[in-house]
Amino acid sequence: MASSSKANLAEQDEGEEAEEIEHFNDFTLASSWERFISEIEATCRQWLADGPKRLLEKGAVHLDSSDNIYKVKSELKNAAKIYSMEYYFEISGKIAHWNCTLHDLQLCFGVKEFLVISPQSASGVVLDAPEATKLLSAVSIALANCSSLWPAFVPVHDPSRKAFIGIQNMGTIFMRRFEADRIGSQVPIKFMHLEGLYELFVSKFAYCMSDHSMHLFRVHLLMKLTYQTLPNDEDNYDDIQEADTESAKSETSPGCDNPNRKHWDDDCPWNEWYSAEDPVMGFDLVVTWSEKVVESSLEMAEMENASPHEAEKWILAPNLYPNLDSSKGDRIGFASQLHLLVNALEMSFEAPFIEDFVSVENPGSDNLESTMVIPPPTVLDRVLKDLFLEDPQLPDFAKDEHKSSRAIKGAPVESLFAQFCLHSLWFGNCNIRAISVLWIEFVREIRWHWEESQPLPKIPANGSIDLATCLINQKLQMLAICIGKKRELNEEFEDCIGTKDNASANMEVIATFCLVLVPLLLPVLFVTDSEQGEKMQEVNKVGDESSSFHAQSQAFDEKRDSLLTPEGFNGSKTVESKFSANAQDVHSADKSTLDSIRRGSAGPVGSMKLLKLCQSLHAPFTQSAPLMTEDMHEERLHAIETFGFSCLERETLSSDMSAFKAANPGAVFEDFIRWYSPRDWENDESEAKGPSTDLTEGMNVDWPPQGRLSRRMSESGNFWRKIWDEAPILPASEQKPLLDPNREGEKILHYLETMQPHQLLEQMVCTAFRASADTLNQTNYGSLKEMDTKMDQLYLTMASTLRPLQVNLLSNTSDTIEDLQRLCVVFEHVEKLLILAASLHRRFRQVPQISEAIFSNYYNFYLPTMGIGLADVDTQKEFDMKLQLSQNERQVVSNMFTPPTANQSWRKVLSMGNHLNGHEPILREIIFSMHDNASDNHYASSSPRDYQQDTETYRMYTCGTSNDLRGLLSPLRMLAIECH
Repeated sequence: MASSSKANLAEQDEGEEAEEIEHFNDFTLASSWERFISEIEATCRQWLADGPKRLLEKGAVHLDSSDNIYKVKSELKNAAKIYSMEYYFEISGKIAHWNCTLHDLQLCFGVKEFLVISPQSASGVVLDAPEATKLLSAVSIALANCSSLWPAFVPVHDPSRKAFIGIQNMGTIFMRRFEADRIGSQVPIKFMHLEGLYELFVSKFAYCMSDHSMHLFRVHLLMKLTYQTLPNDEDNYDDIQEADTESAKSETSPGCDNPNRKHWDDDCPWNEWYSAEDPVMGFDLVVTWSEKVVESSLEMAEMENASPHEAEKWILAPNLYPNLDSSKGDRIGFASQLHLLVNALEMSFEAPFIEDFVSVENPGSDNLESTMVIPPPTVLDRVLKDLFLEDPQLPDFAKDEHKSSRAIKGAPVESLFAQFCLHSLWFGNCNIRAISVLWIEFVREIRWHWEESQPLPKIPANGSIDLATCLINQKLQMLAICIGKKRELNEEFEDCIGTKDNASANMEVIATFCLVLVPLLLPVLFVTDSEQGEKMQEVNKVGDESSSFHAQSQAFDEKRDSLLTPEGFNGSKTVESKFSANAQDVHSADKSTLDSIRRGSAGPVGSMKLLKLCQSLHAPFTQSAPLMTEDMHEERLHAIETFGFSCLERETLSSDMSAFKAANPGAVFEDFIRWYSPRDWENDESEAKGPSTDLTEGMNVDWPPQGRLSRRMSESGNFWRKIWDEAPILPASEQKPLLDPNREGEKILHYLETMQPHQLLEQMVCTAFRASADTLNQTNYGSLKEMDTKMDQLYLTMASTLRPLQVNLLSNTSDTIEDLQRLCVVFEHVEKLLILAASLHRRFRQVPQISEAIFSNYYNFYLPTMGIGLADVDTQKEFDMKLQLSQNERQVVSNMFTPPTANQSWRKVLSMGNHLNGHEPILREIIFSMHDNASDNHYASSSPRDYQQDTETYRMYTCGTSNDLRGLLSPLRMLAIECH
């Protein structure tokens, strides 16, 4: 028993020793080369096991140049060197020949996933040829052990040559080799033409090296040519647009059709204030041919002379201004200047008066002087001349106005104050000190116009004030009206009065007129309407007998009263009037006589009769209600709330009562109430039914009217009755004007000269934003719906953000300043989009679908950045768009490639074929390939029976220009296997 147990233990120990020997790896016997291959194999096995989806979860890096390519990376060590191995793969998709999102090696060699192994050094390439071959062999062995078909590449030579060598196990008896190299300069003339490139490709597999042109090889060919428009500099921009001049002349779009322009936006609406960089630097036109089979070099020579219009596809790619979607402070536009104006608004709270920012006695003037510069006097004079330049024709203030523009309480873009604000944006870089200087001189110029009775430019004197605009614009409109009335009074005074001798002669004529005609007119006042016509005939007869007197008196009356009678009077209460300069002198000549004469009548009011006299009630000519600005309305409402009435209402009511008394001699207070305020007169039922007889037939009438005053008007001490008792008998033409132009004009100038800085800047900010947006809104950018939407949103955003400034709720600690700064960012986004839209539209007027497609694509690319500051925009990803053109669009794009002028032709010597309007391609890419059947070659006897198919045995990709050529060859070679 003991012996058997011992034997079992011995056998167990021997088994354990044998198991340990079986699992022991003696790495001391393996070389560093074998360990390096093993490490590569382990990494590849792990990547194969994970697969693309698992690698994405582990943090595979996405390539910016492609939408669908990722890579993973691993570090390997061999002896003292460290290598980096990268695995590139795609999630899905099929490799296309000319896909712009492909990796460089995918495009060159037609592979889908691949490995790149390179040393971690400054150059990143293997400079030693034996080392490169050894490294490639190690990767090849490791991939073979993994049964992987991944191709592997090693960068070699100088980095500028972009040279690679590679290898791929095809899983059969074949193995593919890859070679890529580049000729950076002095390209042989032979390789500049298709014929030479064809012979280069054929030489790689032809057995006879004598003359390839005499042999026929079925070579498959794919070709891609890239053309680029000339840069839009000032020297050749006119030449670029010359081909489209005829079609442009037929267009009527504002600012895009001047063939003599020197800059691209010379006729765009914003060019009056600044010149913008053209966001479209040019276009790349990619022309591709479908696959062709070429059998000789002669066919290649013919293809080199083929026109690009014969190509299968035309693809257009815009080249936009670098970093168009970012801001580094070097782009000048409305948005940048509006930001400076907001900064000036923030500083305006530091002083109570505008002069403090200019005066050297101001405590903070040293700081202002060191940081803020005032332009020289010549610039100031030029700005003032432009502002106050008299234009015989007023601009149309509502032209091209956005539907939401009036929601912003500023001023119309063509108005005087809006032009001042726009000039301020560019005056002295829009600092508070420069704005103060310009404002002081601006007000001085306005005072000169007032004192000299000169009309203000860019302001309509049509007798209306737009209360939807800012207060300064309302004041200027009011001042323009006052200047107009002041001029009228001066002209009437000179025309009616003349010299002192003419004045005394006129008074004698008036006195004689009153003494002769008044006795004849008195009976008329106390007769019925039917008898009044007969009496007036006698008066006219007397007038005919003294024609000389009648002519003189009529001349005077026409100057005073004829202007008071509008054509087609409809019985309204208020009628505009003009006033005589010496109305009070006329009234004092014979006051007692004139009080009984009907004056200033606009005609009877229906069948209404006076209460005390059986006479028709006449509506008088009354003075127009005085115009008021917004602050005057607020003062009036405040006075009404405090006292129950305002001085203006008292003066207006007194004026209307005086005019009524003059038009209706013998009228009483009740007559005025019946005409002026019918709701305060309560009629009896008998009067409500109307008169019972016809007055024209001289029959009895229902007179006097039956009724009574309302309770409000019947109270003792009534305010209206008191004014009636005090009102003199004067027609509107002889009354003192309700609007005193001299008084109101001086009040307006006092307001402009003494307003606080922050009040000025608040209105300037509102007006500047509105005027800038209205200027941009005049741009013609075609039918771009995205741009229309952004403009609508901009106006709504401005209206909501600027509302605190419109109601005077801003303070130096308000958050509104930050909101205004964010508004500047939004404005800059929209401004850049609009300039891009205008640039695209002017190029593709005949085919607007191209500009719409490009802008829509860029809008979607740019939209995510519009909600943040431009300084935070990620500019790593560039806009890249390819637009395939239809047949009817090709000619318009072809016209963009105008024949080079004499100044341009010397710059480049044409050396490549396939010219487009005299332009050679800037890049030519060709893929040569050779397809053979494995059963037809000398390896057929060693080939498996199931591998009898058409195989791409040779492939060569060439890319370059006349000064740069890169060639990549991937021949398919037989893998020799020896059996021992």
